[in-house]
Amino acid sequence: MPPNTTASSGQQSGKSGRKKGRKVRLLLIVLVLALIGGVGFGAFWSISTVRASFPQTKGSITLEGLSGPVDVKRDGYGIPQVYASSDEDLFMAQGYVQAQDRFYEMDVRRHMTAGRLSEMFGEGQVDNDEFLRTLGWHRVAEEEYKSTISAETKKYLDAYAKGVNAYLAGKDGEEISLEYAALGFANDYKPEEWTPIDSLAWLKAMAWDLRGNMQDEIDRALMTSRLGPKQIADLYPQYPYDRNKAIVQEGTYDELTKTWTDGSGTSQNAGDAAQGTGGTGTGTGGTGTNTGGTGTGGTGTGTGTGAGTGAGTAGASSGSSAVQTQLTGLYDVLEDLPEAVGVNGNGIGSNSWVVAGSHTITGKPLLANDPHLSASLPSVWYQMGLHCKSVSQKCQYDVAGYTFAGMPGVVIGHNRDVSWGMTNSGVDVTDLYLEKLTGDGYQYGSKVLPFESREETIQVAGGSDKKIVVRTTNNGPLLSDRSNELVQVGKKATVDRDAPDRGDGYGIALRWTALEPGTTMDAVFAMNKAADWNGFRKAAALFDVPSQNLIYADTKGHIGYQLPGKIPTRGKGDGSIPAPGWDTRYRWNGYIDQDELPYEYDPDRGYIVTANQAVVDEKYPYTLTTDWGYGTRAQRLTSLIESKIKGGGKISTEDMRQMQMDNSSEIAKLLVPLLLKIDVKDKHIREAQKLLEGWDYTQDADSAAAAYFNSVWRNILKLAFGNKLPKELRVKGQCLSVEPVDSTGPADEDRRVRECGKRDADQAQPDGGDRWFEVVRRIIDDQDNAWWSTPALRNQEAADTRDELFARAMRDARWELTAKLGKDIDTWSWGRLHRLFLKNQTLGTEGPGFVKYLLNRGPWKLGGGEATVNATGWNAAGGYEVVWVPSMRMIVNLGDLDKSKWINLTGASGHAYNAHYTDQTGKWVKGELLSWSFSNKAVQESTSDTLLLKP
Repeated sequence: MPPNTTASSGQQSGKSGRKKGRKVRLLLIVLVLALIGGVGFGAFWSISTVRASFPQTKGSITLEGLSGPVDVKRDGYGIPQVYASSDEDLFMAQGYVQAQDRFYEMDVRRHMTAGRLSEMFGEGQVDNDEFLRTLGWHRVAEEEYKSTISAETKKYLDAYAKGVNAYLAGKDGEEISLEYAALGFANDYKPEEWTPIDSLAWLKAMAWDLRGNMQDEIDRALMTSRLGPKQIADLYPQYPYDRNKAIVQEGTYDELTKTWTDGSGTSQNAGDAAQGTGGTGTGTGGTGTNTGGTGTGGTGTGTGTGAGTGAGTAGASSGSSAVQTQLTGLYDVLEDLPEAVGVNGNGIGSNSWVVAGSHTITGKPLLANDPHLSASLPSVWYQMGLHCKSVSQKCQYDVAGYTFAGMPGVVIGHNRDVSWGMTNSGVDVTDLYLEKLTGDGYQYGSKVLPFESREETIQVAGGSDKKIVVRTTNNGPLLSDRSNELVQVGKKATVDRDAPDRGDGYGIALRWTALEPGTTMDAVFAMNKAADWNGFRKAAALFDVPSQNLIYADTKGHIGYQLPGKIPTRGKGDGSIPAPGWDTRYRWNGYIDQDELPYEYDPDRGYIVTANQAVVDEKYPYTLTTDWGYGTRAQRLTSLIESKIKGGGKISTEDMRQMQMDNSSEIAKLLVPLLLKIDVKDKHIREAQKLLEGWDYTQDADSAAAAYFNSVWRNILKLAFGNKLPKELRVKGQCLSVEPVDSTGPADEDRRVRECGKRDADQAQPDGGDRWFEVVRRIIDDQDNAWWSTPALRNQEAADTRDELFARAMRDARWELTAKLGKDIDTWSWGRLHRLFLKNQTLGTEGPGFVKYLLNRGPWKLGGGEATVNATGWNAAGGYEVVWVPSMRMIVNLGDLDKSKWINLTGASGHAYNAHYTDQTGKWVKGELLSWSFSNKAVQESTSDTLLLKP
């Protein structure tokens, strides 16, 4: 848009559904992007199309709807700082500026959350849209806008949408982003106006990817086809409270009536609300696992991991072939969903920690955060400052940090008084329910209740509309309706005697807190203007989903932690496996009261670490989850902090940065001494083994030892565990000769069948994370443990003991790396295996190869690894390439906010050929941080471009 023009509101949405075939659309996309890239005679298109969508960052633009002038100051990395004189102008300008840089990303996100991707990308997205319509994120967001969020929040959402639409007004698709040039040629797609509901619905996507243990719930049930109760319990060990401390160690949850402390104290009502998860746990009957044994009920920590002794519930039938098929189908649907902010719920973690001023060189707190999410291009985060020229009742905000493009406010960052960070708490807020379907209803207790049903119409670019019916039970939407193979499943299910007659089989419904209207959007604005601990806690009370670990620091020197969220209490069961929906005892009873949620304020130790470990110890009277992260990163960070402050040392911003980049491998510290003791005869394998001698366990990108060790670790996991898992958990296309599921007695070579894995490589098990660290740690001293036994494969001898299996893993690793990296081990490096590719969403992942070449970036060779502080995650079952990363890094200096530091994974821009597309990535790879200006003076000094938005 040229300077001094007026942006009028209103733009008609283009209709999809043009009758063009998918091959024609893809061909046109290739041709258009070839022109954009300057191929052949496309030089003119290359210049005009690419530059047409770049944002105007200088001069002035008149925006209809502003009440006063707004300044947008961008630094050398294109990061904007917005200055306004009213709240509405501030958030309208935020919408305008984010749309300038990221509207295509915003548009894809809103189509995903509304189940409308088919309108943009055609029939290939219909299945995803069906599932997302069934979840109904957009419908819940509509209800939030109507009934639960505050009038002030509505005003801000409306202003934000007005700003986005001011940017869109009068523009053709190619003026917004080059991707629209391709889509416009292919199906005449044109963006429609933004709405406040589009912003709210994005919170549902964030909650979905941070939803807790739903994947573990499915996996445990799938394991029953090949593993017994004791074996499954081995693979989900109890949290090691004796070694890795919980987050809250000195906190209380109700100052007036109920005191809860760490293990040194007692809980005054520790037995009041155990929800049936302590003691001997809830047996799941049949071939199910006694997951209750890992509960944290008030009467104890559970008593065992063996099979349940009671009759159990119909949930035990999860081992039957029909329900196995259901769960496999459900997992396949989940796996195919587009990624929002994480890896579809798997492997998501984060680090955050805060150190009190008594231990820092500034005398004021330092706060660090680096959320671990899928690597995306552009990054899921958008850095921004939102400043009132004069803070008053009319204009209340002076805040900066990381935002989501498409949503007003700052999600993580600081204002002039306080700073906050977030990590995923892992609290279990989802439950799957088996539902007994009967005609047009489902069984609940002794009654058959009718479904709540609605019809949805999915518009398909280049195809015909598709109508679906969404059915909902009192536990939630029927996810099993969204997979063709699940329609008739359950007809042959074997269930226990207390289960209802199988009839038409069982469906699967989802109960999830985010499917109820909430107030998280209110919480964002409340945190943005919190001035002290009490204000921050009040804001946190509104943050209902997703439940996050919130850390806090303020300029007065205080630090704190709060667990927020709408967290269910269950009548029976602990949420670890699918529950029987027909049994009224398994319903949710309600939610934990806000004043009973754990927090900590100014602990004596002077620091707080959150890295997805257990939030509380066993004495806490409610079950938050049975699937914590196992605390490896948290314990490493704790050790680094304590080693620095021991003897009175002080921590600096640079110390915090170095901690963020710590590459130390905790599993290597455990295994390498044992690997070095193995007598290796083969000179080539011995040559590789020598790499581990004197290695300091640091996984730098140029480390040959790290490359070899991680390959050995991968092969240990494959031999000891991976080859014994059912096909539903193993890597797709990797085939094994296995005993049939119904085998009894000794192994019979003649009866072995060929069975191939079914999961994508980055979702398979064993993934090699810190749960697997703990699994191995529990059996490491037992040379003859049954898990170490593995049969002969491909002319390799069987292994019967730990060291025999380790020797075989060392050999397999040597030849695997020889194939991947060459015979000369002097050329090996971890970074050659462990690479980061940044893929532009949609066309960068699904388009033809040439399109991917134009839009994607990389690879970069990375250090770090799974469950290290520098958590560049990789899936040991599938390979070595990076699947999730520290999506940003920040360090806030509460002594001088202008000396805070930050970095993003990519850059401010979503435009593929803009200078700020990936201009922060190189520094991110090296662990470098950018200066983070906040005060008026510092921002002015760092400003490169200034744009005036005029009313």
